[in-house]
Amino acid sequence: MIVPARYIPNRWANANVDGLIIGLIVGSLIVFFSFIFSVKSFRFDWAFANIMFSVLISLSISNAIILSEALLKKNFKHQWAVIITYYGGCILGMVIGTEVSYIRMWIIFDMPYQFLGHPNQLAFNLAIAVVVCSILYVYEIQKGRFTNRLQTQELEVLKLKQLKTQAELQTLQSKINPHFLYNSLNSIAGLIHEDADKAEDMTLKLSKLFRYSMNSQSENFATVKDEVESVNTYMAIENVRFGDRIQFKIRVSDELLDLKMPRFLIQPIVENALKHGLSSKATDGELNVDISPDNGRIILTVADNGQDFPEQLSAGYGLQSTYDKLDLLYQGNYQVQIINYHKNNIKIIFPSQT
Repeated sequence: MIVPARYIPNRWANANVDGLIIGLIVGSLIVFFSFIFSVKSFRFDWAFANIMFSVLISLSISNAIILSEALLKKNFKHQWAVIITYYGGCILGMVIGTEVSYIRMWIIFDMPYQFLGHPNQLAFNLAIAVVVCSILYVYEIQKGRFTNRLQTQELEVLKLKQLKTQAELQTLQSKINPHFLYNSLNSIAGLIHEDADKAEDMTLKLSKLFRYSMNSQSENFATVKDEVESVNTYMAIENVRFGDRIQFKIRVSDELLDLKMPRFLIQPIVENALKHGLSSKATDGELNVDISPDNGRIILTVADNGQDFPEQLSAGYGLQSTYDKLDLLYQGNYQVQIINYHKNNIKIIFPSQT
C-alpha cells in the first residue's frame, strides 16, 4: 500500500489482491464484534453487506492510491507529498467505495440511494479507513527500513566475501620458491668469476621474475603474453642449472596473447614438472607448454617426458594451490586433466577473458 520508489510490473494486480484480503479481514472483524455485542439484533444479510462494503472500500482505496502515485509520476521528493498522496488516496477510495456499495445495495435490495446521503456511515468508514491505512503505513515503513538494513548487511557480507576471496587469492599467488632462489643465487655466484656477463644477465632475469611475482597491484589476472614472458624468464634461469639436460618449448596462439588468464598459473606447474618429473633425468628431457583457444576457452597443457605421475596425486604434490586458485576465480567452471601417456600431461581448460 505504501508508495514505492519503483513500480513492479504486477503492481496493480498485487495491490488489488492485498485490497481484497484486507477488505475481507476488516469486514469479518466488524461482523465478529457486532455479533458479540449485539447477538439479538444480528442479521446475516447485514453481515454480508458489511463484508461487501469493506471489500469494495478496500479495493477502491488500493486503486485510488495507485492512481495518485501515477498522477505524480511515481517520484516524491518530500515526505509530506508521500503522506498527502497516501491519505488522500485512502479518503478518496473510501468515499468511492462507500458510494459504490450503496449503489449496489440500491440495485440488489432496492434501497433508496442519495449521493453522500449517509454521513454517519461515511464517518464510520472514514474512521476505519484511517486506522487501517495508518497501520499499513507504519508497517510498510518498518518493512522498508528492515529491507534496507537487510540489503546493507547483505552488501557488507558480500564485500567481506570479496575481501576474503581476494586475501585467499593473494595467499595462493605463487611466490619464488626458496630452493629455486637458493639454487639461482649459487649459480650466479659461480658465474661471477667464470662469465660476468652471463651472471649479470641471470641476475636481471631473477629481478624481473621477482618483480612479476610481487604483484604490487594485487591483480588476479594477467595477459597470456605476460604469463608466457614470465615462464620464459623462469626457464632461462633454470637452464643455467640444468643446461642441455632439458629442452624447453612454449607454443601459444597469437590470438590469445592479449587475453587474460590467472596470474602465475603456468610457472608453478612448470616448476612442479622440473621438481617431480625431470629432476632425475640425466639427458633428453623435454618440457613443453602449449596454450591454445577452444570456443571461448583457453587450453593450457604442460607436458614432460620425466617420471610418471603417481596413481594418487596428494595435495602436497604441488597442484593443490592451482586447484584452489581456479576454484576461487572460476567457481568450478574449469577442468583439470592429468594424463600419463607417453608424456606426463597436465591440461587445464578455463574461460578466456578480455
